Amino acid sequence: MLLTIIVFVALLSVLVFVHEFGHFWVARRFGVKPREFGFGFPPRALGIYKDINGKWRVVKGKKEVKDAADTVYSINTIPLGGFVQVGEDEEAGDDPSHFGNKPVWQRMMIILAGVSMNIVLAAVLISFGFMIGLPQTIDNAHPDAKITNQKIQIVEILPDSPAMSAGLKIGDTIVSVNGENFISNDKLQKYTDEHIGEKLNYIIKRGRDQFNLEITPVLIEETGKGGIGISIVESGLVKLPFFTAIWEGVKTTAILLWAIIAAFYELLKGIFMGQGVDAGLAGPVGIAALTGQVARMGFAYILQFAAILSINLAIINAFPFPALDGGRFLFLIIEKIKGRPVKKELETIIHNIGFAILMLLVLVVTFRDIARYSESFKTIWNKLF
Repeated sequence: MLLTIIVFVALLSVLVFVHEFGHFWVARRFGVKPREFGFGFPPRALGIYKDINGKWRVVKGKKEVKDAADTVYSINTIPLGGFVQVGEDEEAGDDPSHFGNKPVWQRMMIILAGVSMNIVLAAVLISFGFMIGLPQTIDNAHPDAKITNQKIQIVEILPDSPAMSAGLKIGDTIVSVNGENFISNDKLQKYTDEHIGEKLNYIIKRGRDQFNLEITPVLIEETGKGGIGISIVESGLVKLPFFTAIWEGVKTTAILLWAIIAAFYELLKGIFMGQGVDAGLAGPVGIAALTGQVARMGFAYILQFAAILSINLAIINAFPFPALDGGRFLFLIIEKIKGRPVKKELETIIHNIGFAILMLLVLVVTFRDIARYSESFKTIWNKLF
């Protein structure tokens, strides 16, 4: 449990901090002086800044800084990510270094910088993962790949199948069948086809747990062959040379980005067509639970999971909804078309309403997560109290 909390907080902090650093870095490149750039969320624990005389000063606690000539760099008490105050919600006045006085295209770049940095972070994580060995399917592995820890994993389970009845889950590893080890899909499928109607002893690995299941293969109508109703892939840790790893990391990030956008499209289409929200949709609690499962699988899996989360964060923030980066970008498009900005008061109200709706959605999904993981929460509660 402690490992889950530590890894979850660390992942969330890195993803949010990198996102905010993107806003900060591009703002500085365009001559904007953010009021504050902090690690963690307020209240402030400690800050450092340069005063109007050019001397570095230290400020403790929530004390207001009035003599800062530049950005206050702070460490805050809630260690979750970070924040940057570039001044998009403030009146610009006549300060040439203020966000509101910069050209629209520069403000657009600053707003989108957080999304871009999350995608860059995903590419870096996946590239580094390929350098040390990243879990992948190996059917189309790169010719220069060094493959270790080969195994057969379940990627799909047919409804009302022997596998479903036995309690197999997607992601399970088939260690052996009747004492025989298999690392080839074809050989395993041939074996089960030859033993239709016979009770077979499967050794299954799930995370760190390993257990036995007795499953009887049947004739599968979809394939016309014997099986237990699963789709399987050959997987392993794929390690690539340095430059190949970078290229494959960028390419894999682009593929994941497109796949996740397509998944979000299907999700939204389902909502608007009245099909409801996918039961697999997870909120903060669900992600924390998944983080714990991934952490127990090893460092390479954490890297892969963090990269996917980073891409998800980028896509969600790019969505043109008030309070998100995409929503702020939309207001800049409107300003460009109209030739003047939307009234600051009106924009602030719209963003506040959007934020309230987002928080309500987070609450709903969180309650669903708690219901789904209720037994785990009971165990944690009993351990703590």
